[in-house]
Amino acid sequence: MQAHILPTWIAHRIAVRQRLERVCTGYLLFLMVVTTKHSFAEAAHFSGLHKSQFCKMLKSHSNVAISTLERLSKKQAKQFSKPLHALKGLPWKIAMLIDSTLQHRASLHPENAKKFNHGKGFVIGHQWTNIVLLLNDMLIALRPIPYYSKRYCLDHHLAYQTEHELVVDYLHHLTLEDYVGSHDPRDVLVLTDSGYDDKKIETAIANKHWNFIIALSKSRSVKSETLYLTTPKSRQWCHIATFFRKHRRLQWKTIRVMTNGAKGKRMEFRIRHTIGYLRYVGQVQLVCSEPRKRPDGRRKYFACNDVKATARQIILGYRLRWAVELFHKAVKQHLGFEEVATSGFDSVMSHVHWVYCAYILLHMAPPGVPPAVKSLGERQRKLQACLEHKEKRRILQKLTQIGGMQRYKDELRQALANT
Repeated sequence: MQAHILPTWIAHRIAVRQRLERVCTGYLLFLMVVTTKHSFAEAAHFSGLHKSQFCKMLKSHSNVAISTLERLSKKQAKQFSKPLHALKGLPWKIAMLIDSTLQHRASLHPENAKKFNHGKGFVIGHQWTNIVLLLNDMLIALRPIPYYSKRYCLDHHLAYQTEHELVVDYLHHLTLEDYVGSHDPRDVLVLTDSGYDDKKIETAIANKHWNFIIALSKSRSVKSETLYLTTPKSRQWCHIATFFRKHRRLQWKTIRVMTNGAKGKRMEFRIRHTIGYLRYVGQVQLVCSEPRKRPDGRRKYFACNDVKATARQIILGYRLRWAVELFHKAVKQHLGFEEVATSGFDSVMSHVHWVYCAYILLHMAPPGVPPAVKSLGERQRKLQACLEHKEKRRILQKLTQIGGMQRYKDELRQALANT
């Protein structure tokens, strides 16, 4: 394919209404190429449209961005789910990763901006909970969950929900068949960190007949299998950290896993595990893990409701969760996830969904980008080179026309006057 059909290639895949096609295609193509700054002025300079068109599109048509992302997610998921292969030799084939990220803003004045405690102090901005699928080593972004502050809900007559309640509602309404077709629910593995260690989330996952590996908070209540069968259901529960201190008879075992880096280094963990019960959830495998060279420094606790999985498979499975952290880094570093200057949250929502659309389109092998290129940044550079080649051809064609030199000088003067 030639570079001049890139806008047509994008328009064909997003399938928006004709009157919005040019501005949506221009904004997506702008997000997909290499740029020093993601702003409306830069988008206007890149596409030849006025920046007010992008402002109006983001503000008034957030529903278009949401529906486009859902359509692209389903299309990409169906493409990469045939056939489904095991996840890096694990007993599951579909991984669903849940994690949140913060979209930084300069002040509290933008709509729905809020202060969040991000570990090392407060961060001002918006919070997005991302649900992504991992199929055959391909990460597919689904529709993100925006967090609405109490003030925003009050102003817009919405029922306030906590982040956990939003996740439970999302999982309840998620129809995975629309993405991967007919499948065995036991092939699905949901991975979350301890921030989503919530009985309602775990129950929602179990009700779908999916498996989960969840990092537990140290104060989460558990009980051994023996005590569960011999004591009243409301008694003898203890915190997971206390549980493993009491069960010192469980032997430590060492496992070695390969890192995700190119150097092929190995990491050693020592683990203890047993069958137990998670309060309000049911029977699970409980695992205590820590790096062998730094014992007690980074101890983590996991629960997995697949009682047939081995402790090694649970550790390897949880490590797949790192893919969502790389996704967050990619959209912030390359696609301008945080570079939005609008005050209305509808515009922010549109921008975030278009960013995720750009991420998906970049992994759909656009014209001029070889499928073998894996890095998102390298894909953007290939696409940029393709567009620059098109611009060179346009200039050469103009210069060979009668009076082309003068027309090109006038074009340059006009461009300089507009900067």
